[in-house]
Amino acid sequence: MKSTYSSIPKEYAIDQTIAHTNYLIDGQIGTWDGKSAEVYSSIQTENEKGEYGPTLLGTVPDMDEKSALDALDAADKAYHKGQGQWPTMKVSERVACMQKFVDLMKLKRDEVVKLIMWEIGKNLNDSQKEFDRTVDYINDTIAAYKDIDRASAKFHQEGGVHAHIRRGPIGIVLCLGPYNYPLNETFCLLIPAIMMGNTAIFKPAKHGVLLIAPLLEAFHKSFPPGVVNIVFGRGRTIASPIMESGLVDVLALIGHSSSAISLQDLHPKKNRLRLVLGLEAKNPGIILPDADLDQTVNECISGTLSFNGQRCTALKVLYVHEDIREQFLEKFSKAVDALQVGLPWENSLLTPLPEPSKPAYIKDLIDDAVQKGASIINDRGGEMTANYCFPAVLHPVTQDMKVYEEEQFGPVIPVLSFTDIQQPLDDMSSSSYGQQVSLFGKDVNQLAPLIDTLANLVCRVNLNSSCQRGPDVYPFTGRKDSAVSTLSVHDALRSFSIRTFLASKVNDTNNVILERLMASKKSKFISTDYIL
Repeated sequence: MKSTYSSIPKEYAIDQTIAHTNYLIDGQIGTWDGKSAEVYSSIQTENEKGEYGPTLLGTVPDMDEKSALDALDAADKAYHKGQGQWPTMKVSERVACMQKFVDLMKLKRDEVVKLIMWEIGKNLNDSQKEFDRTVDYINDTIAAYKDIDRASAKFHQEGGVHAHIRRGPIGIVLCLGPYNYPLNETFCLLIPAIMMGNTAIFKPAKHGVLLIAPLLEAFHKSFPPGVVNIVFGRGRTIASPIMESGLVDVLALIGHSSSAISLQDLHPKKNRLRLVLGLEAKNPGIILPDADLDQTVNECISGTLSFNGQRCTALKVLYVHEDIREQFLEKFSKAVDALQVGLPWENSLLTPLPEPSKPAYIKDLIDDAVQKGASIINDRGGEMTANYCFPAVLHPVTQDMKVYEEEQFGPVIPVLSFTDIQQPLDDMSSSSYGQQVSLFGKDVNQLAPLIDTLANLVCRVNLNSSCQRGPDVYPFTGRKDSAVSTLSVHDALRSFSIRTFLASKVNDTNNVILERLMASKKSKFISTDYIL
């Protein structure tokens, strides 16, 4: 996928490289004068010599260990063992800060959307949806936080004890997001973390790093010093010394389990480390003999190939009943081959892969499967370019193939056929992952017991629809190696907080004191105010 600068619509063109040098530590936007890292787009454009290659978008700071520890020190100072301005701030005041941030963020929509397209190759519609969905998530988080506070604005009495129960912050959060949703999923960690009174250090993903730059000023203007600290650099250089310090109370990461394990191992007090993790998955689609084939094919196209399959919620393996295998493969392969590969602003479903090494990895999976007995079912499967590999539908796939075992996170679709439903169930129960499943069929007598079993193997069963995260008010989590804690609007606020309460024996003296405390409004914790 190549483009000349003259063929790029003006509103989506990168007129000049972006030399980003700023970071945010302790409420100050600083200027980095050390080493920088180049940021390339896999979208190929023509250079001055008339040659095509990856497009240099700009540079970002390649910050060092000292910078990481400076950011940690700022977060630690702002939290101040729970005594800082932010963790002790009134709920209404924190809400006002967050509302200011989202209002400022919305002003940067066009700039951020353009950078999402260039940095990770996401098409225009999905890039706009990612931004808008993130804004909605922040607004929904504000509303959910108010709901939690309103539910806490009362005293309980049980066993002769009055209790005023609220949710409080945990401490310092290290926030690391993924490249495939560098804005939305990162903010689904960061926003509830700080909303609950924690302080945070945030390092953008390797791909999708420049798009954070336009938002630095909004963070700077909206929150007190040290609440949000944003640093740029390599994960090992930035995250490792922060974890080794033992000061981090919450590791919030969306990525691979190997990264999560490595970072946990660096922490000297693992028993004090809370984990909020969204990790890999190998979500299956199970297609029963009575499934509506047209609907199933449409859902499986979306499930396997939206954003080129680069989603943890993507359908990464399909199980098709033997009775309809040939029909399904014929319809599905034709639908895959009919897809168009294009540039992000053309709104094609298939766009350039952001990782330079990904096409070669996908080819290796295909070659391994073919050598072990699989066939490429669709005519265009495996067609290669410098920045793309056309989706390959592979069948029959067996358990000794890499594409069966590994989370491919790209455009290759393994298909297995079955006659006994126990086969996919056994495969799922022995899998290391357990996020979601898509189940296609109509017969209630067959669906009912299957749903009962699948609900104990994964955390979301999608009936005649592809796997997905949203709507964001619904729980988003997984079993086994797929997740720790739950990320949704309400649940994320709980994940980044802990219940704490004031207890008082019921007697005349204590009752008078409690009444005076409430009337005086001198305590921010003891409050029965109702926030509208």
